[in-house]
Amino acid sequence: DVDAVTARREAVRPADRPEDLPTHARAVGAELRYGWDLDPGVPALARDAAGRVIGLLEVSTSRWDNHHAAHLDVTVDPSARRRGLGRHLFETGLDRARSQGRTLVTAAGWQDTPAVAFAKAMGLDRASAAVRRAQDLWTLDWARLDELDAAAAARHADYEIVPIDYPTPEGLLPAISELTAAINDAPVDDLDIEDEVFTPERLLGFEQAQMARDRRMYRLVARHRPSGDLAGHTVVTVEVQQPWHARQQDTSVRREHRGHRLGLALKIAMLRRLAAEEPQVRVLETFNAASNAHMIGVNEALGYRPVGRIVEWQRHLVPASPA
Repeated sequence: DVDAVTARREAVRPADRPEDLPTHARAVGAELRYGWDLDPGVPALARDAAGRVIGLLEVSTSRWDNHHAAHLDVTVDPSARRRGLGRHLFETGLDRARSQGRTLVTAAGWQDTPAVAFAKAMGLDRASAAVRRAQDLWTLDWARLDELDAAAAARHADYEIVPIDYPTPEGLLPAISELTAAINDAPVDDLDIEDEVFTPERLLGFEQAQMARDRRMYRLVARHRPSGDLAGHTVVTVEVQQPWHARQQDTSVRREHRGHRLGLALKIAMLRRLAAEEPQVRVLETFNAASNAHMIGVNEALGYRPVGRIVEWQRHLVPASPA
């Protein structure tokens, strides 16, 4: 079934997910088994008369936060479309969400793809948009980056940037969890969601799930020298099976340490680390809410350019009636 799901995802990628990398069975199997942070969604498969997998539904919920919400992902093979299968899978997901007491469903898809018409047909409302940006690490303007770094350094003389190895040392888990929670200050636009809850257990779960997907992980933190506090961090993963490609997972700075250009400094330091330790990486990608003007400004200063846009949709549900 993992092979079949992998094949279906690859079949729909040109039309539905044109910006995605080609997929492979190891990553798909790890995603289905471990999810994003050891909190996997529930999959359901649709088969044709010959027993071949032609559709996939994934219903994802969080045990940590947002207990009112469920995320639905529907994939239908191009050969089986226009027959009501996508609607059937989506409505099956709605039923499961209601049975769990969820009152909101969300979905996401690339702009200017069939996902837009499908979301509207399923009664979802547009709630947010995220822009995918990428930069070519082999053509970076290092002279300009050095100038930006030097200007930023004057604003954070009391801070140092240091690496933290994976898995995160036990004694640092509470502090790193707090750094991760700083991402809650990023805009969510009209999405009816609450702040995410990050605990040491969830942090370790994220690390284990990413490594299971064959990703090497790198983290840099900004430490406040006078107090020893960890002020901010940036995390990047490199695809082992596609080693030319890396993903920016998170960059966040705690509120009380903002205004020192730490985010910019952390990202430039990470670019230097990748050049030294992963010189084969060509593409580094990141996602930001289209309304996150501050981080977009930082990323564009570093050389990121837009390459795609994902729209997030939502639909409020009437709770299921008691049996």
